[in-house]
Amino acid sequence: MPSPSPRWRRQKETRPADIVRAALDVFSEKGFAGARMEEIAARAGVSKGAPYLYFPTKEDLFAAVVRDVVQPNIDPMLQMAAAHNGALEPLFRAITEHLGHTVETTPLGRVVKLVISESQTFPEIARIWHDNVLDKALGTVAALIERAQQRGEVRPGDPRNHALTIVSPLLVGVIFQETFVPVGAKPFDLSALIKQHLDTVLPGLLLEKTTQ
Repeated sequence: MPSPSPRWRRQKETRPADIVRAALDVFSEKGFAGARMEEIAARAGVSKGAPYLYFPTKEDLFAAVVRDVVQPNIDPMLQMAAAHNGALEPLFRAITEHLGHTVETTPLGRVVKLVISESQTFPEIARIWHDNVLDKALGTVAALIERAQQRGEVRPGDPRNHALTIVSPLLVGVIFQETFVPVGAKPFDLSALIKQHLDTVLPGLLLEKTTQ
């Protein structure tokens, strides 16, 4: 039996990626409940049954969106942060600036809104988001803070609470942008919001170094 032509193999290999990209668009526009596999297939330019060959359920497809689209925008930053042993302030500013830029230039905010608004009906999407994005991000920042506390750089307190304090304005900003701006609210400049928050919070979080 002759092997498939290289062109056919390339088309087959790109199908899952095409389906995932189409799913991101449809999830962002219609939400999880409103998204239909048939529409995703049409956007991807494949047959109606093709998505099921790679993703048996819509939850599996959402997990692929998180793995293939969201995580590549976040994981490199988290890996850099996990290996960081220097001062926290410049790292926090770099991390939050990157997150703000990612939210403003990708559909990440719409996915966050989807998870929040539909997790009660579809708890699996909340679990996917928590395990692959939220828990990893909070865990990385909390570990950084704990190491800084051991160096005497950060005041005492639960590192996870401190971590949530650092990132929470971005989460609130995303929810505001995705929920209220579409109905006429004045948008926030997320990068400016994050910078102002850090300017306010970091002096209270970081301990001043004393000189002998």
